[in-house]
Amino acid sequence: MFNLSEQSKQGGAIGLIFRTLVRFLQLVLALTVCGLYGTDLNAARKADKYADSKWVYAVVVAGMSAVTCLVYLTPFIKAFYAFAWDFVLWVLWLAAFGVFGKLYIGEDPEGNGGIERMKNAVWVDLVNMLLWFITFVYSTFVFFHHRKRSLHTGRAKV
Repeated sequence: MFNLSEQSKQGGAIGLIFRTLVRFLQLVLALTVCGLYGTDLNAARKADKYADSKWVYAVVVAGMSAVTCLVYLTPFIKAFYAFAWDFVLWVLWLAAFGVFGKLYIGEDPEGNGGIERMKNAVWVDLVNMLLWFITFVYSTFVFFHHRKRSLHTGRAKV
């Protein structure tokens, strides 16, 4: 069964709460991005137009992030072993922020609700990118800190 003392060895109870809160926030923001960009994809589908690859990319990255967060939030997964995947997701979010930031940060919405929504989506991309960077750095630190111990019991020094 779930053992709080076992889970909290990688940073104590505060570390457990911090990791859970950050992963939950990543999940919520990934689902938000799916909704923000999915609105335009759905409108294009209804109008029998092509789906722009930039929007598809953003939704795919958000979907991969959401699934990753769901996996990492399970109590028996030690997410710090997958620090390289956090790095990959950080780079993907960095690219999404760069692409949409270039398109919309300097854009004047002039009352256009779609452009205003996309300007807001850019800032959600930025927060996602920053959160994945934080979890990448934290997971990398924890991984290399615990690497010197046995993977089975955590007691032996290698």
